[in-house]
Amino acid sequence: MITRILAVGLLFIFVRAQSTTPVRSVEHNIITSSHDPAARIRVPGTAHYLGADRWVLYDMADCELHAFVDANPEKIVQRLYWVQFESYLPTRPALHHTYDSPKHTTLGGLDFYVDTWVRSKDEKNRAGSDVEHILGLIANNGYHMPAAMMYVRLVHLLDDQKRKELMIIYGEDIAPHGLAAADLQPGGKAHDQWPAIADGLLQRTKQRVNIE
Repeated sequence: MITRILAVGLLFIFVRAQSTTPVRSVEHNIITSSHDPAARIRVPGTAHYLGADRWVLYDMADCELHAFVDANPEKIVQRLYWVQFESYLPTRPALHHTYDSPKHTTLGGLDFYVDTWVRSKDEKNRAGSDVEHILGLIANNGYHMPAAMMYVRLVHLLDDQKRKELMIIYGEDIAPHGLAAADLQPGGKAHDQWPAIADGLLQRTKQRVNIE
């Protein structure tokens, strides 16, 4: 009985260790994924690869993210490329993704939900969130976030079960627009410009990120 308990314990430790090891590879700014989905995702050669992170998100999902940035000489991020593979754990069979954005686009022949937003670097992050993990990668590599970024999120659900997703987030510093995050949010002085700015951001995402 003791031997069996030890074996189960060792197996649990092994599985936990494996769950923190990224399984996708990156070379020449190309992420190669053999599953969920099987694809090659390419970002511009100018972007600097910050590395990968893999963890269990809120005891619900296996997450693996890869991050690339373009930055100015002061190492302030100008563009962020965030690619994340996520699947709910078998121990949480009742969970399914519930994206409902009416806007969609295609990339590499895949259908993606589209969402856009602006965010100040001073906004609080939920402990253990994927935002916290991506910001940790950025900071650990010696980079800094600008005062505010604008983002587009593309999410592809792999099957009808809606338990696995490929998420691509592209972000840009909004400083070149001469605006602050509050200006583009509802009630802001430039909120009426946001639809056109967001459309341009989506088009640049599709130009900069390639999926095969």
